[in-house]
Amino acid sequence: MTERIKVLITNDQKKVKIPTGVRLLVRRSCHAVLELENFEASAEISVTFVDDDEIHKLNKKYREVDRSTDVLSFPLGENGNYDENPDTGAKMLGDIVISIETAVRQAERYGHSLQREVAFLTVHSMLHLLGYDHEESGIEAVHMREKEETVLTKLGLKRNDSYYMDDAE
Repeated sequence: MTERIKVLITNDQKKVKIPTGVRLLVRRSCHAVLELENFEASAEISVTFVDDDEIHKLNKKYREVDRSTDVLSFPLGENGNYDENPDTGAKMLGDIVISIETAVRQAERYGHSLQREVAFLTVHSMLHLLGYDHEESGIEAVHMREKEETVLTKLGLKRNDSYYMDDAE
C-alpha cells in the first residue's frame, strides 16, 4: 500500500458547478491507480479543473494542438524517476488538467454520470503520469484501457454504471 498521497485539487473555472463528492472521487481515483501499480512511495499530484478555453490554450502551448481536449497530463518524472518534494520526500508525479465542460459533454454522449467521466479522465491521466503512453503503440493503448477499467470497476464505476456518494462520505 502506498505511504502518503497528497492530491491538490483546484477549480479554475466558473462555467460548471463541481458536484459534491467529485473531489473525494478524484482523490480515490489517484489512490486506486497508485495501488494498482504498486507505487510504494509517498506521492503528490495536482489536479486542476478548467474550462474549454483554458485547456485549448494549454493544448496549443504545450502540445502544439490547436483545439480543446478533455484532459492533459504533465508528468514530472521519467522512467520511474520523479522529483521529490524537499519538505516531505514525496515523489511529485505531475499535474492533471481536466476540462470540466468537456467532461460534462462526454458524460452525456456516453450515457454515464459526470462522476464516472471525471474518474475516468483522472485514472487515464494518472497512468500517463506513471509513464504509460497510448499514442505510440496500439498494444499500450489496450493495456491502458484494461487498467482504466480495472480501477473504475474497483471504484464501483463499471461502464454505464452511475456513482452515487452521499455528503457524509
